[in-house]
Amino acid sequence: MSLVPSMLPDFRVRQRDYLLEISRLLTQELDLEKLMARILRVSIEMLAGQAGIIALKLPDGWRVAAAHGIAPAFLSYLTPLLAEEKVRELDVRELNRMLKGLTYTASMGLLNGTGLPLAAHEQVIGVIFIFRNYPDLFTPNDRILLQSFADQAAIAVFNAQLYGQISYEKKRLDALLDSAGDGILILDAQLNIERCNEAFCQLFGVTREDVTNKPHSEIVRWKKEPQGSTLEESVANGWPLTPNATLYVEGDLNRPLPPALPVGITYAPLLSDEGKLRNVIVAVRDITHFRNADEMKATFISIVSHELRTPVALIKGYASTLRRADAKWDKHTINDSLGVIEEETDRLSKMIDDLLDASRLQAGGLSLNQADVALPSLALRVSERFASQSPKHRIHTDFPEKFPVILGDENRLEQVLSNLVSNALKYAPEGEIKISGTTLPEQVIVCVSDEGPGIDARDLPHIFDRFYRSTNAVKQTKGAGLGLYLARAIVEAHGGRIWVEGNNGSSAKPKSDAGARICFSLPR
Repeated sequence: MSLVPSMLPDFRVRQRDYLLEISRLLTQELDLEKLMARILRVSIEMLAGQAGIIALKLPDGWRVAAAHGIAPAFLSYLTPLLAEEKVRELDVRELNRMLKGLTYTASMGLLNGTGLPLAAHEQVIGVIFIFRNYPDLFTPNDRILLQSFADQAAIAVFNAQLYGQISYEKKRLDALLDSAGDGILILDAQLNIERCNEAFCQLFGVTREDVTNKPHSEIVRWKKEPQGSTLEESVANGWPLTPNATLYVEGDLNRPLPPALPVGITYAPLLSDEGKLRNVIVAVRDITHFRNADEMKATFISIVSHELRTPVALIKGYASTLRRADAKWDKHTINDSLGVIEEETDRLSKMIDDLLDASRLQAGGLSLNQADVALPSLALRVSERFASQSPKHRIHTDFPEKFPVILGDENRLEQVLSNLVSNALKYAPEGEIKISGTTLPEQVIVCVSDEGPGIDARDLPHIFDRFYRSTNAVKQTKGAGLGLYLARAIVEAHGGRIWVEGNNGSSAKPKSDAGARICFSLPR
């Protein structure tokens, strides 16, 4: 009997040492499985057990985090015991009563067992079970001791899960930064670049190593004074005054290789709890497309206002003249005046139709009503219509016999040929205009050629662009720069393509005196 008091202090010292060891592991070990295995082994040793299990409750079900002396498949027997959510609702006596029957039923040489929940923030996050292979019951002191280890295990699980969540959030943030289409920089409080994503490197034309740890002012350098205050100017004036005080700057950004890049940069501050600047999140967006859209809008307004004003002015002038009460007009003058009004009205109507078609393209493409189309007949109809309008030109067609019938939208294809022939009439003062066709195994090719001055090499990359008109065209002819743009859209909607080639049939660039030859292909 005298040995018991002398052994008790030693037992408590061992218990204290184990708890201190586990506490140290909690601050040093982030591997949850290793930590759970150590806690389980200590619990088994302190309670003179032979086997044990720590089961964790995860979003997708229960999982054995640590097992000693027993197969993990044994967990399937514990399912009825693992359904409780709240600690207060978990009856420990009932759990142990069921566990006693479980160990007996499962056999495996385990005659007695006890279990306690692992609880954190009043939520069951796991269960720890200890088994013995001799019939002595677990005493209340055993359960108190096991509870102390269970509490430590619960802290470890909670910390490990929190660490896992933080790691996951970091990976998700990394994926977000790396997949973002806009360039992103993260600056520290001194406005040095802590991090940049791949999109910024591609926009700027450098590697991450060239940007990281550099001052913001060394990387973000403006070609000319930007729109809005720069970041450095704003910080010097007290920015940010509130946590949501974003800053926007727009201008041309200098980069190692020209040209300068039009960008819009948004700066968002990240403040500490004390209101001090900790980081600045920088989003760099390439606004070349938006700037081009603005320029195109300005061009559109300029062209439309100019091109619409001319026919409207002529219509109004002739109509006003015919309505004069102080003059009497002969029939010939009246017919000529009405002819001009009709001609200008047709031009105005065509321009409006082209603008509507261009708008439809922007809204999602042209719709096609496809049927069988005989291109030789279509070309002949177009040539006859235009031949009556210009006696200075000879318009004819040249198609081989048995030219294949294709599937297409006849009205739209007539619009393509009309635009090409109309261009030839505008830019070739006189001479022959030919609409010719050839066949290939899988496609047909139609070309419209003239004997005019040809297309300047500087204009070749742009002639199919919307609203594009060369300098000479603006001076010499009328138009909105939509004819070839719409022709390309219609041909591509049919699955073909359109291009410019030399007047001799080669793909070489046209010479200035060789006339123009524009061809398009369509699938058979």
